[in-house]
Amino acid sequence: MTKEIVLIHGAFAGPWCMQDYAAFFRDRGWTVHVPALRYHDGDPKADPDPGLTDTSVMDYTNDIADFVQGLDHKPVILGHAIAGVVAQQVASRGLASAIVLINPNAPWGTLPETDDERAVPRTLMEGGPFWKQPMRVGFDLMAPFALNKMDEAQQHAVFDQLGAESGRVMFEMFFWMFDDHHAIKVDFDKVDCPVLVVSGAEDRAVNPDTCRALATRYGDRGTFLLVKDHAHFLFMEPGWEGPASKIEKWLTTQVI
Repeated sequence: MTKEIVLIHGAFAGPWCMQDYAAFFRDRGWTVHVPALRYHDGDPKADPDPGLTDTSVMDYTNDIADFVQGLDHKPVILGHAIAGVVAQQVASRGLASAIVLINPNAPWGTLPETDDERAVPRTLMEGGPFWKQPMRVGFDLMAPFALNKMDEAQQHAVFDQLGAESGRVMFEMFFWMFDDHHAIKVDFDKVDCPVLVVSGAEDRAVNPDTCRALATRYGDRGTFLLVKDHAHFLFMEPGWEGPASKIEKWLTTQVI
C-alpha cells in the first residue's frame, strides 16, 4: 500500500506545528501533506478573515474530505485535538486507510471528566458571546494547559505563532449540548479503518482517560497509546521523536 499521510493541525495553530512530523515521515518514505484548516494559513498576528466568524467544524471536515478526495490514494489521516474529530468524520466517509488521533477533543456527547477539562469552557464563558466572533487564546491559559511540557522559551515561541480561531468552533467543541447541528458528532460505526488514539500522559487539555475511552469505543479497530512525559503538543515537545516512532511502527502493522 502507498505510504501517504495527511497531517492536520488543531485549533489556533497552523501547518507550521507539524513540521517535525512532516520531516520525520518524509525521511521514512512517506508522501506527506500538511493542509491548513480554513483561514489558518495567514499571518497569525493579522486581523482574522471575517469568514472565520461563521466557520464550523463541519467546514473543516468538508474541506479536508475534499482535499483527500483529490489525492491518488486513500491516505492515513493524523489529526491533533479538534482535528482528531475532523479525522474521524472524514474516515466515516470511507476516505482514510487509517487514522491517528493525537490528544483528540472528545466528540459530541462526551462530558468533561476533570477540573482541568472544565477550565477551558469556564474561561470561555467569562468572555461574553465568544461564539459570535473570531477569538484568540491567552498565554496564561495555553502555557499551563497545553504547553506544559515545554520550557518557557519554547512556550513563548509556539504561542507567538498561534492565530485566531472561530468562536463558533469553540462553542461546538465545548458546548456541544446546545449545538443543534451536532457539528462534532462522530458516526463510529462508519469508521471502518484502524484507529490509533495517542495521549500525552501529562496533557491537561484532554485527559488520557477521555482518550482511552474513545479508543475503547472502536473495539477491535481501536488502539490506545499512552506516552509518558508528554502533554498536549507532544509532536513539538522535547523528545517528540519517541511518539513519532511508535506511531510509524503501528502504521507499518496496519496499512503498509
